Amino acid sequence: MKKTTLIIMAGVTVLFLLSWIIKALALEGMQEDYIKKAFLVTFSAFLTLSILSFLYRDNPFYKFAEHLFVGVSAAFWMSMGFWSTIVGNLIPRLSQNLSVFFKVHYIPGDFNFRFYIPVILGLLLLMRLSRNYGWISRWSLAFIVGTTAGLNFIRYLRSDFIKQISATFVPLLVDWQGTGHFFSNLDLSASGQLVMMLANWTIFLGVMSGIIYFFFSKEHTGMFGRASRFGIWVLMITFGASFGYTVMGRISLLVGRITFLFRDWLGFNI
Repeated sequence: MKKTTLIIMAGVTVLFLLSWIIKALALEGMQEDYIKKAFLVTFSAFLTLSILSFLYRDNPFYKFAEHLFVGVSAAFWMSMGFWSTIVGNLIPRLSQNLSVFFKVHYIPGDFNFRFYIPVILGLLLLMRLSRNYGWISRWSLAFIVGTTAGLNFIRYLRSDFIKQISATFVPLLVDWQGTGHFFSNLDLSASGQLVMMLANWTIFLGVMSGIIYFFFSKEHTGMFGRASRFGIWVLMITFGASFGYTVMGRISLLVGRITFLFRDWLGFNI
């Protein structure tokens, strides 16, 4: 290990201990377990700064925080799966003694052959730990991937295809009762007839022009080309809005971490 790396790690360790001591002194008298609370706050700040250090370049502190996050997440979901699926769903139907041991309610007479299928598939997944018989786990993995893909296909077909198509079937003339009625009851509010008609026409023209852009059997010239170019604008606005929404979500996470650093760790009132 390089001498510079050792110096940096030693400096970070000293700063961590100083921060822990200062935070514990600040929390003394406010909480009973102030030493533990000070350690958790200091360690959380260390992990946050380690992740943000990637903005400079890849470094051992970032790798430590990244690997710790992945490992803790995997362990958490493994524990959740064990206690919710195996202990909460399988053991109460499998054995009364095991139910008593894990302190769950035993369900007599509710176990049938269908429960053996996930048990066998789960045991086959553990064969992946074997070097010689790891290929057996592919059967369980193939079953899981296949059933998950099939179930998600139906769900996404309904939410991302059928419902989105049905949402474009909007009336272009909302509550139309004639020109006289339209002008005599003109309303510029969001729920007014004019605004709703403009919104529906925007949806209709945007969808049609977007479809025209992806229609390559006809040359994009004339009115067809102008509609195609309008479709490009619609697509770019849509992608930009989606990207902006994603960025705002990430910025909100960043604001939360910065607020934690300044308020919970450094003690500033913000």
